[in-house]
Amino acid sequence: MTTLADPVPGGRPGDVERATALGGELAGRGVHGVVLAYVDTAGIGRVKTVPTAKLATAAAWGVGMSPVFDTFLADDSVVTTDVLGSPDGDLRLYPDLDHLVVLSGQPGWAWAPVDRITQEGERHPGCSRTFLRRIVADAERRHGLTFKAAVEVEWSVGRGTAPEGTFEPAVSGPAYGAARQVELSDCAADLLAALAAQGVDVEQFHPEYAAGQFEVSVGAADPVAAADRSVLVRQTVRAVAQRHGLRVSFAPAVLGRGVGNGGHVHLSAWRDGSNLHSGGACRYGMTAEAESFAAGLLTHLPALTAVTAPSPASYLRLRPSQWAGVFAVWGRETREAAVRVVTGTRGLRDRAANLEVKPVDLAANPYLALGCLIAAGLDGTTSSASLPEEITGDPARFGAAEAAARGVRRLPVSLAEAVAEFRGDEVVRAALGPVLADAVVAVRQGEVAAVDGLDDEQVAAAYRWRY
Repeated sequence: MTTLADPVPGGRPGDVERATALGGELAGRGVHGVVLAYVDTAGIGRVKTVPTAKLATAAAWGVGMSPVFDTFLADDSVVTTDVLGSPDGDLRLYPDLDHLVVLSGQPGWAWAPVDRITQEGERHPGCSRTFLRRIVADAERRHGLTFKAAVEVEWSVGRGTAPEGTFEPAVSGPAYGAARQVELSDCAADLLAALAAQGVDVEQFHPEYAAGQFEVSVGAADPVAAADRSVLVRQTVRAVAQRHGLRVSFAPAVLGRGVGNGGHVHLSAWRDGSNLHSGGACRYGMTAEAESFAAGLLTHLPALTAVTAPSPASYLRLRPSQWAGVFAVWGRETREAAVRVVTGTRGLRDRAANLEVKPVDLAANPYLALGCLIAAGLDGTTSSASLPEEITGDPARFGAAEAAARGVRRLPVSLAEAVAEFRGDEVVRAALGPVLADAVVAVRQGEVAAVDGLDDEQVAAAYRWRY
């Protein structure tokens, strides 16, 4: 389980002693450095590293990092809010020792996610991992609910020898095809071995639809661990591919047209060890709380897209009839719905039933995405929101009048539209708090301005190798 206690100057009880022992163990295994990892508001993974011998010092006193990164854009330019984006100040990065792993894909290195606190020892209001920990802890304390989550990881594999800035698929086999799996066989086997060595529970690995595209699905965990795992999996995919002379992109759209890379979120709510999405008296075995949780997601999805689809390139992916979930509707096993009700196979439903949220990609900060999704769902349960009519098939088939009559709403078609929805959603903004909410708006507006006047292919190229 994830450590939910906040870091403190001098280290939490037992952390320094544990880090000292870990440092010696890591050194004995040939590990020379530890990657301290977090994700910024733009969804970019940022790191500092320390020699293995300094792990105990990092556990006690943290490692310095400027708060300016909370308002970095994907291209590394900086925007500002009233409290973020200046050259002033410092934060301390504290590794979560519970989630430290030796990187099999990067020999000589270990990895740990971090929480960020101020030099005064207080929570940094812009720390997305701390935000998610708070949401999870508050849900259990106030509602008696816990959650399980998993983030699907899709990526495009390109040739490392392609001209700078371009994408050439490294495999040529058909979508979901055996030929494509064979073409990437050695790299894929090394990837699965690395993930297993790192303790990542892989459920599936397979070729996907788009050119050079693959997907790995991992087992569910508590939301903070699930977000950590999403970051770790991408670090591992990138490292293993590079050792095979390949280059990978997790960008929402590698090309201006066609199917993009998703980061679908699977989420289930639990009370006292029972899955609320199974064994209930409502539709498809859901409990009344599970239906209301899904209704909360649907209500807030237009605003949530500013968090779950945060790049201008996200909207090249979010197109109808591409299984991207661009309509705020739900359906059982309906892959065109934004919220897919997954009941699981008979005999496994008490463990497997969950909700899949589809308008999510890997430009999203997974901590922000999961925290906001949970907050939206909880708003539904608190108000006992009613889940509307189920929509099956492709909602794009409805004309405007029928769509309106059925309550079928198209999600934002641009990042600018998503930001406008976000600004008007008090629930999502309140969950984030004013510092993080303002950072989301500033960074998204900065990304919109950065691509002003670019066509679809140019937008895809601008973000192709940023994620």
